[in-house]
Amino acid sequence: MKNTYLAGYFPFISVILFSLSFAVFVEKTSLNWLQAAGIYDGMKEVFSEAGMKLVLLLAFFLVFFMLFAALKLIADTILGISLLFFSKNHKLDVREYLRLCSVIYFVGGILSILCSSWMAGIFFSFLGAVISAFIYFIYKISPALTLAGLVGIIFFHTLIWSSLLSVTAFSILKLYNSILASLPI
Repeated sequence: MKNTYLAGYFPFISVILFSLSFAVFVEKTSLNWLQAAGIYDGMKEVFSEAGMKLVLLLAFFLVFFMLFAALKLIADTILGISLLFFSKNHKLDVREYLRLCSVIYFVGGILSILCSSWMAGIFFSFLGAVISAFIYFIYKISPALTLAGLVGIIFFHTLIWSSLLSVTAFSILKLYNSILASLPI
């Protein structure tokens, strides 16, 4: 890209696009659930239909925006730590590589908006953007790293992200089981 300032907004726009696509899907799903539970008709007496949809969309958008913004912050921190540990070239400038990775996320965000009514499409566009950006980054940075450093970065990212996902999944499962155990059934 010629204008570096425009590409600087791609991560923010990508977070907005992914948040919006997940929020649209969850809003539609929650409205269907409210209708099936019989709550929707009662809510229409208090709120207008458009107002209810807008409030749900904004609430879910905020939740997903916070989630993706936190994931971006964690990813940037993990990347910095991995380069600190495994890069011998301390003058390595990764901003150009990260700028091109943000274009991959931007394209993935556009794809997720196009698939906003299909959860698997949203998820796979996000997962595809993450994997593609990581592979591209590793490919571009590999000439500046030793083989041990390259393997170390790959394993470090894999270990950290799998640990974070496992701990989060375990915590959610533990919370779910404790809620089920406390129900008077």
